[in-house]
Amino acid sequence: MSFKSLSLGVMRGVGWIAGLVPSGLRGRILFALLVLESRIGAPDKALRNLYAVQDDLERILAERAMAYGEGVHPKHRLTRYHDFFVDRIADGARVLDIGCGTGEVARAVARAHSGATVMGVEIEGDLIAQANASDNLANLSFLCADATQALPQGPWDTIMLSNILEHLDDRVGFLTALIAAQKPQSILIRVPSFERHWHIPMRRELGITYFSDRTHFIEHTLDEFAAEMSRAGVEVIEMQTIWGEIWASCRAVRSA
Repeated sequence: MSFKSLSLGVMRGVGWIAGLVPSGLRGRILFALLVLESRIGAPDKALRNLYAVQDDLERILAERAMAYGEGVHPKHRLTRYHDFFVDRIADGARVLDIGCGTGEVARAVARAHSGATVMGVEIEGDLIAQANASDNLANLSFLCADATQALPQGPWDTIMLSNILEHLDDRVGFLTALIAAQKPQSILIRVPSFERHWHIPMRRELGITYFSDRTHFIEHTLDEFAAEMSRAGVEVIEMQTIWGEIWASCRAVRSA
C-alpha cells in the first residue's frame, strides 16, 4: 500500500470519527482553536499563522468545490466570466485561447459562435487530454504546446488570455512577440487584481505571500496593468473590475 493510499485511509477513518461529533460542536471547537492560535505571540506573528491557515482552507475549499461541480469548478458557472469572452467574439473569427486548461472558455466560444474557428493551446499534457476527451464541436481543436516558444500559424483575429499573464515573468516581451507574430485584431485579457481585498496589502506588509497562486509572478494593481499594457503596445478599449479580477478588451497599437 502506498503512503498516499494509507494517508487517505487514515483521513477517512478520522473523518468518520469526527462525523460522530455534532457539526455545531465541531465548529465551536475549530473556532476556539483558531482563537487560541491568534493569541500566541505578537499580533504580526499571529496574523502570519492565521493567513497560513486561511491558505490551507482555500485549498480545501477549491478541492471540495471541484467535487461539488463533478470535476468542473463552480466559478465557471457562478461568475459567468465565459460571457466576457463569448460576447466579444465576432462570428466567423479565428480565435486562439492561450493557456486554455481543460478548454472550458474555448468550448463556450465555439458553442456560441458556430462560424468561428477556435483553437486552445495548453502546455500541460494532462489538461489537453481532458480537453480533447470532452464533447467538442467541429470548430474547436486543441494543441499541446508552450505558447512562449511556439504557436500555431496565424494570423488570429482574437487572442484570449484568461488568467495567463500573471504566470509569466516577462509579460511585456510575451505580448510584444505575440502581437508581432499573430497580428490579432483584439486581445481579451483576464488577470487577478491586487486591489481585491484589504488582506492583500496586509499580507505584503507582513512579508508573506499575497498571491492567489504560488506560480504567479504578479497580481496587478490597475496602474500596474495599464503601465504594462502601454509598454507592450496594447491599448485598453474596455476594462471591468469584477470578482477580484481585471477583465480587459484590448487591441494592438498600430504604428504609423
